[in-house]
Amino acid sequence: MEKNGRAPSVNGLIECLAPQRQTMAAVFASPHSGALYTDEFVASSRLDPVALRRSEDSFVDEIFAAAPVRGAPLLRAHFPRVYVDPNREPYELDPTMFEDGLPDYVNTTSPRVAAGLGTVARVVANGEEIYARKLSFAEVERRIQSCYRPYHAALKDLIERTRDRFGICILIDCHSMPSIGGPMDRDHGLKRVDFVLGDCHGTSCSPLLTRTIERHLARLGYVVTRNLPYAGGFVTRHYGRPQAGIHALQIEVNRTLYMDEERIERRPRLPRVADQMAGLIAVIGAIAPQDLAA
Repeated sequence: MEKNGRAPSVNGLIECLAPQRQTMAAVFASPHSGALYTDEFVASSRLDPVALRRSEDSFVDEIFAAAPVRGAPLLRAHFPRVYVDPNREPYELDPTMFEDGLPDYVNTTSPRVAAGLGTVARVVANGEEIYARKLSFAEVERRIQSCYRPYHAALKDLIERTRDRFGICILIDCHSMPSIGGPMDRDHGLKRVDFVLGDCHGTSCSPLLTRTIERHLARLGYVVTRNLPYAGGFVTRHYGRPQAGIHALQIEVNRTLYMDEERIERRPRLPRVADQMAGLIAVIGAIAPQDLAA
């Protein structure tokens, strides 16, 4: 880590905001807040830039920006989710999107692929098709190698170094969700609560971690649920191994709390929500490692 608290980015696509000195056994990650859309990618889409951005977890990295100040690194992707999604397996791909065949190791049958939301998505959040043409596997492979793999290499390194230093690592995977369930969601058309905590139904972290965060958010006046409609994605499932000292929890923030969903613009309340998340980060940092191991 550099002394100024900002680690070097990888090709400008991934960045780790590091504390001067890591003082808590936690890593925060924002895989879906990236908004770096290249002209080439936009030109390949049948959608306008604002429509593409509706799949983003816009400004989530700002909401959790206090992590480095509180003593924990914050990893954020600058590449957009619709370009390549790091919260999927490396190769969850829809064969109907490609002009050529896919290798045998590609997962073409996952529920995410069926919904059009694989590692490279076919649709945006409202169900609109993204591409005006078929893709080649070679161009998708380039996205995976330049964005997906460096993101996970950085995340794995942060987790391992944190666990080596503190004996455990708490991974908070930071996301936002539309205020109303979309056409591919189980809660299509229904209004959503303020926060959803995903711990893969109690398997990806200690119950103490989920309970502590849930109670703190409830004290702030928020309505919180667990695992519905989001129980945790690939990151939570893949890295969450409580028995090995890695406790992964996904946090979904309702976008209406801080942004205009249609215009993709910050609302005046965003700084207040960010300040409340700074308090939540402090609460997470105060959890004793031995209590999570109990």
